[in-house]
Amino acid sequence: MPTSFAAKGTDATRIACFFSTSGHSGVDRAASHLLPALARRGYRVDLLKVRRHGPNLPEIPDGVRVVDLGSRHTFACLPAVARYLRRERPAAMLSDKDRVNRVALFARALARVPTRLVLRSGTTISIDLATRGPLERWIQRNSMGRLYPFADQVIVASEGVADDMADYTGLARERIRVVPPPVIAEDLLTAQPPRPDHPWFGQPGQPLILSAGELCGRKDFETLIRAFARLRAERPCRLMILGRGAARDRLLALARALGVAEDVALPGYVENPYAYMAHADLFAFTSRWEGLGFVLIEALAVGTPVVSTDCPSGPREILEAGRHGPLVAVGDDAALAAAMRTTLDAPLPAAQLKEAARRYEIEASTDVYLDALGLPPRAPV
Repeated sequence: MPTSFAAKGTDATRIACFFSTSGHSGVDRAASHLLPALARRGYRVDLLKVRRHGPNLPEIPDGVRVVDLGSRHTFACLPAVARYLRRERPAAMLSDKDRVNRVALFARALARVPTRLVLRSGTTISIDLATRGPLERWIQRNSMGRLYPFADQVIVASEGVADDMADYTGLARERIRVVPPPVIAEDLLTAQPPRPDHPWFGQPGQPLILSAGELCGRKDFETLIRAFARLRAERPCRLMILGRGAARDRLLALARALGVAEDVALPGYVENPYAYMAHADLFAFTSRWEGLGFVLIEALAVGTPVVSTDCPSGPREILEAGRHGPLVAVGDDAALAAAMRTTLDAPLPAAQLKEAARRYEIEASTDVYLDALGLPPRAPV
């Protein structure tokens, strides 16, 4: 796809990023990598911030400015975004999630500036909306199908998400571009994180199976615990699930009911999950649906063998149809237990797993983002 540089009348060095997130989502993690990477390329990056919403950067890097939009409600920020665009005239603006994308579209129309607008969506929309009310489904489906053509580019994290968006909303498939998100730093591929201070790591004859994510229905850790109980009946092993969420008590109750509670740990949020991943014997990913699956990529990057559900969308692409780890049907605990058994017995080489994660490296992803934004890549400084 050819690159077009900044339009006349815009600030060719300025990029606006308009997000409104939970503070602990995949978008937050991608933003914490992408914004500093854009600044390292010599761009001035403005994070347009909805109050009480993420992304919450751990520190504000040089070249990044946080712009307070003055409201904690996304739609109420519309006038402020339009004023910002008229005042600063950035070369490009990136927004994420449908509600934010709609505000970005309306704000650019009000501001009447030639800023290039790139809209991102990070999940398999037809499945994500299946549990929503009919009005919300109608609004999002029609906004994507009828409003998104007014943007300069629509980007998603995986081919599966792109195909689903086109089929579900009617947005032309050729208007949707797959851009691998910036998930891992280059040094993660070569790092040797210290062993976590937990007695379950490094126990001979007691392989540790790890998973991570919000404790919620979409991640389907119930199936993982059932599969673990099957495997635990055959051999000694342990299961640890990192993360927090409303399903914690339900998951612990299931482990007790299956008689494996002593070998299941839910330690909550941990500051450095990479150390846990690197020293686990196996990483299990059991989502019902995703936009991609960041933790799966992170596990590969530290060389840990993986098994995954073949959910829409992402794992099949990340694992190249099972080449880098087995794929099993969503919700099939027997198949998952068999895949975990096989992988523990014959893990793939760490070098192969790390190579599979490389296209999600931050700087490589930033090059593709800049191309989608219509800006020259520049060398990091």
